[in-house]
Amino acid sequence: MEYDTYVFDLDGTLLNTLGDLAASCNYALRQSHMPERTIDEVRRFVGNGVKKLMERAVPGGLDNPLFDATYATFRQHYLVHSLDTTLPYPGIMETLNKLSSQGKQMAVVSNKFYAATQELCRHFFGDYIKVAIGERENIRKKPAPDTVLEALRQLGVSKEGAVYIGDSDVDIDTARNCGMPCISVLWGFRDRQFLLEHGATTLISQPEELLS
Repeated sequence: MEYDTYVFDLDGTLLNTLGDLAASCNYALRQSHMPERTIDEVRRFVGNGVKKLMERAVPGGLDNPLFDATYATFRQHYLVHSLDTTLPYPGIMETLNKLSSQGKQMAVVSNKFYAATQELCRHFFGDYIKVAIGERENIRKKPAPDTVLEALRQLGVSKEGAVYIGDSDVDIDTARNCGMPCISVLWGFRDRQFLLEHGATTLISQPEELLS
């Protein structure tokens, strides 16, 4: 099916942010004298926002008396180092360019905190994506529909003819809660089996499949 509007998740969908997330996570853990996490552990921890990432990474999570300080250190470090190794996945830029040339509307909705979402989208996708919404205090994050509906409002479009694209179970649930179709990508942080087990119905292996 051809769509008029494409709403993208960010981490694991448009950008491979795993290396920088892991580096900032482990920097914060080191500063608090906590054990570091492997890249595969961080991969499993992401998807519900960076606070949840650190809640899963810090021993004892929110109950750890050093959690708030460790989380604050992560945020400070990540805002400075979010572009150290992060890059778009192969084929993403070409696909966005073609979608733009076809007159498609595009937005990014992420559970990453707002400042980082804005910075990354401006840096990589400023020519194509004008609406980028991250986690904010006054709006429920995914899988609630609020941020996606806000993105559609800012684009000036309805959910009719819109599709949501993401790499996780959170994205599948978000699309369902919005009453939108979901395309799950296989190049991100979750594998095919995981996505199918969590309700994925349409899966793609390459970004250019969005053009067909």
